[in-house]
Amino acid sequence: MKAITMVGALLGATMMTTAAMAEVKAAGECSIGVAMYTLGAPYFAAQEVAARAAAEAAGCSVRTADGQNDMVKQIGDIEDMVAAGVNVLIVNPRDALGLVPAVDAATAQGVHVVAMDSMLDPSANFITNVSASNGENGKLVGEWLAKKTAGEPLKIALLSGTQGNVVGQARRMGVLSGLMDAELTNYGHANIEIVGQGWGNWSTEGGLAAMEDLLTAHPDINVVLGENDSMVIGAREALKAANRLDGVLLVAAADGQKEAYEMIKSGEYGATGLNDPAALARLAVEIGVKALNGEEQNLTKFTFTEPAVVTQENVDQYYKPDSMF
Repeated sequence: MKAITMVGALLGATMMTTAAMAEVKAAGECSIGVAMYTLGAPYFAAQEVAARAAAEAAGCSVRTADGQNDMVKQIGDIEDMVAAGVNVLIVNPRDALGLVPAVDAATAQGVHVVAMDSMLDPSANFITNVSASNGENGKLVGEWLAKKTAGEPLKIALLSGTQGNVVGQARRMGVLSGLMDAELTNYGHANIEIVGQGWGNWSTEGGLAAMEDLLTAHPDINVVLGENDSMVIGAREALKAANRLDGVLLVAAADGQKEAYEMIKSGEYGATGLNDPAALARLAVEIGVKALNGEEQNLTKFTFTEPAVVTQENVDQYYKPDSMF
């Protein structure tokens, strides 16, 4: 029921373009804490670096913490930051519900809390949750997939992150709804089969292992759809090892990992949804500093960056060779 409540809350979200982000300066003493639930993947490492840089550019002192994918540790990290006197807290939550008491306690102490990237349950007392528009990104990816495959029968291997993850659910359902609607609109029918779902734990290694299992059971796969680029990149390695790359279209609902962009440029990878970790971090810090300054922002519980599907036609707009992610 909580997942349904959260998805419903997304309907009233604020949308912001990357161009709308502007560097802000703290009007007074500013101490920012950045509580990451993990730094164990390039995406999150890039996000932490960008958040630190944005905080320092705003004239704030900054401390960061790695929750090491452990909710109890992340709760402790938040408590330590509040005790140390941070007045802005940026949190990428390990668990949507599990972090609610820690966030509420921080807000009760006068800390301005902004959630970032991973979803925090809207029952918590925080300013807003900054993220990519997972559903809208997914819809655009689905529409692109329908156009690319032109009504041919699709046998899709679905690679999901972790069971019960609200972000993963929004991503896959966004792609599938966009795909189905575009198929019906353009061709009057939809010949789509999800032949199997594998759980890749958001990682390249997990995507490889899940794809190996799916290939064994379903050798006729012609589309691999992943909830992030890392798992699809791993799936590609499994396909390559099995001499099954030919005739398989690779797509991801989100992320925009540099390696995926490079393969999109060369035509080895179909498309991905835009999810820039640095842009999310900068926007989260900006919102937190503005709140500290007392500036009116008129935000809803969820603030989304502008969605986009990245393909061979537009990848040069987004590809940064020197990016960490």
